Amino acid sequence: MAGVDVAQVRAALVRVARALEAHKDRLTGLDQAMGDGDLGITAGKMAAALSAYAADDPPTADVGTYLAQAGMAVNRAASSSLGTLLATAAMRAGKEARGVEGAKPADLARMLTAADAGIQERGKAKPGDKTIIDVLHPAAEAFAAAVAEGVDLAVAAGRMLDAARAGRDAVTPLRSRVGRASWVGERTEGLVDPGCEAGVVILEAIASTKEES
Repeated sequence: MAGVDVAQVRAALVRVARALEAHKDRLTGLDQAMGDGDLGITAGKMAAALSAYAADDPPTADVGTYLAQAGMAVNRAASSSLGTLLATAAMRAGKEARGVEGAKPADLARMLTAADAGIQERGKAKPGDKTIIDVLHPAAEAFAAAVAEGVDLAVAAGRMLDAARAGRDAVTPLRSRVGRASWVGERTEGLVDPGCEAGVVILEAIASTKEES
């Protein structure tokens, strides 16, 4: 299977920025139903930070360093709960690929697993709490299993997305257990968690093969 170089990571960050900007109103609506309603603002700040970061001179850093620095840019721009968690995810993933010029599928699997672990540790959440972890954790497991099986990278990405969406849908009927959403209690039952939705949006953008102008 082919790997991923820093130019492809840069293109993925641009896709993530555009996706977050495109979905910020929907994320706001979901967050208003069970949180403080500011997720769209955070999404916009993250989108702007990633766009500015990717717009700099062509990257000369290795994959891991480039991704970790993107995480730091997000952290500076969007220090809310989700912004901090996603910055942590990028920095942890980058640490796994430090010094790597072309990330192989096994590297990518370790990076995604590290991102999952970083968010769980930073956010003090676990699978089943109805957070972004319920998207990222099954996605990381599915991707790692597909890579171990030796399937094409596009197939592995497809399985990752299937697992991410299934994770979001599986916890939608549940009550939120952590964060501001937990204060709403039983009213969160049956509502899509905004963090879960943001996680799906981000993973869909990363996995996309759409050419960016």
